[in-house]
Amino acid sequence: MNNVLFDAPGPKARLRQRIYTVIGALVIVGFLAWLVLRMQDYGQLDYEQYWEVFVTPTYVDIIVQGLRDTLLMAVSSIIAALAVGVVFGVGKLSEHAWIRWPCWAVVEFFRAIPVLLLMLFIYFTYGIGDGFGSYWSVVIALTLYNGAVLAEVFRAGLLAVPNGQSEAGYAIGLGKTQVTMIVLLPQAVKIMLPAIISQMVVALKDTSLGYVITAPGLTDAYRLIKIEFTNQLPAAIVIGAIYIVVNLILTWIATMVQKRIVGEKKQLEVPAVGGPGSGTAV
Repeated sequence: MNNVLFDAPGPKARLRQRIYTVIGALVIVGFLAWLVLRMQDYGQLDYEQYWEVFVTPTYVDIIVQGLRDTLLMAVSSIIAALAVGVVFGVGKLSEHAWIRWPCWAVVEFFRAIPVLLLMLFIYFTYGIGDGFGSYWSVVIALTLYNGAVLAEVFRAGLLAVPNGQSEAGYAIGLGKTQVTMIVLLPQAVKIMLPAIISQMVVALKDTSLGYVITAPGLTDAYRLIKIEFTNQLPAAIVIGAIYIVVNLILTWIATMVQKRIVGEKKQLEVPAVGGPGSGTAV
């Protein structure tokens, strides 16, 4: 079937797609076979020496504790980031330049700086010694970064609501703040929800950066296990598989929410850089 946006592939195109699929599958199978052979050559498939640890109750508890800490850090940072995102997202839409410009500067600063550098700066400034430690250094760094990203999501979501909605609010006598909080924000949440959930996946993966400051979590469990058993590759495979499973679950939830609430597959597009004068409020 052909339409304006999509042309159904013809016989040659379908043949090329099948060939590419077969080639891709062969490449993946070949890589896995090569990996298994390399592990066999280096004795990494020895069950008792390298793999039994992953079914030993003591180390299973360490992995479960690491998974719990990872999820707690991700959830804590994303909840705090939502609050930061609302404040700065709405601030970027303010009519007042003395509010809009500082909000723009804060958002662009924390979006630009690498999360790892931010994490290291917080940890070595306030985290060590009598400070709040590596756990909260990770949470604060992820809050600032994801809050800046979500501020753009909120700004784009508010601007995506049809102008008629805000005009209707003004027509019945509501003020600007009331229009934003009562009329626009509830409608924008429907548009923003898939992007917000997708950002949770990013926050979950970024908790692994806490490895460099020995923060608790799955990567710390990986560090403890591979130091004791020198099984870097098996440990990386197991911990990586746990990350993949958790992220697949979150992605599945995001997809379900998107289909049920938003009703389309395309996510909210957030521009890479939003100027302080872009999209001024409703």
